[in-house]
Amino acid sequence: MQPESDTLQRFVFEHANVRGELIQLDRTLSEVLGRRTYPDPVARLVGEALAAAGLLSSILKFKGSLILQIQGEGALRMLVASASHEQEVRAVARLGEEEITDAPLRELCANGYLAITIDPDDSDDRYQGIVPLETERLNAAVEGYFDQSEQLPTRVWLACDGERAAGLLMQRLPGDAGEDADAWNRAEHLAATITEEELLQLGAREIIGRLFHEEDIRLFEPSRVRFHCHCSRERLAGVLQGLGYAEARDVLDEQGQIEATCEFCGTTYRFDPVDVEQLFSEGGIAPPGPTQH
Repeated sequence: MQPESDTLQRFVFEHANVRGELIQLDRTLSEVLGRRTYPDPVARLVGEALAAAGLLSSILKFKGSLILQIQGEGALRMLVASASHEQEVRAVARLGEEEITDAPLRELCANGYLAITIDPDDSDDRYQGIVPLETERLNAAVEGYFDQSEQLPTRVWLACDGERAAGLLMQRLPGDAGEDADAWNRAEHLAATITEEELLQLGAREIIGRLFHEEDIRLFEPSRVRFHCHCSRERLAGVLQGLGYAEARDVLDEQGQIEATCEFCGTTYRFDPVDVEQLFSEGGIAPPGPTQH
């Protein structure tokens, strides 16, 4: 059975405190990788980050986004992947000048860290957890985040071959273990037998059936995942207002227009002198007169 295109499959163990999620991405990955040229090791890591963000965002119990960021001083300087509660994902990586190799993550992103940020739509309160990048693979770093933040016991498996990305997340739910106290131990050990080839080549239901064929599993309707960038002219206008009128005018005087390109999707936004004057006037920020400082 071939993997379904760009889906997130949720499932739970009946009568036990265990849940799982399985994500598989192909067109979405192509949308992201088609906007930039990355060396193969980075492209695979971008795919794994997309899958991880999609898995983690599905745990959100409110409208908002989850942002996964790794940053360091090595050949890979930064990678950001985000996913919304509607399973809209995007990602971008920034490289240093060093040669990119198939090195462990802790070397590729030397002296780095992993930050996971929860950003609710209806609040300015963000939650962020940060762990040092001391692992060979991204999935182990994500598990380290859960261990350090003392959240629910969680295991993650990730894979990407440059054309398709996939991930499996298993989590023990809070509360009483129910009728099957050993369910989490069995689920964790059974899931650990998954191979990267199976994650990438088999359909979600077939994977779940193979791993947990003796378990009582309830499957939910799969959710669609898609690439979507949240950039807009209005968002950039807000950034320009935050810079202030004087600095905006300085850029205009030097370059004739203000131009910014979204790193995630490549869209370029341009503001000419008339746009800037209207922006500050309409935004309630009047341009200063000749005697104002």
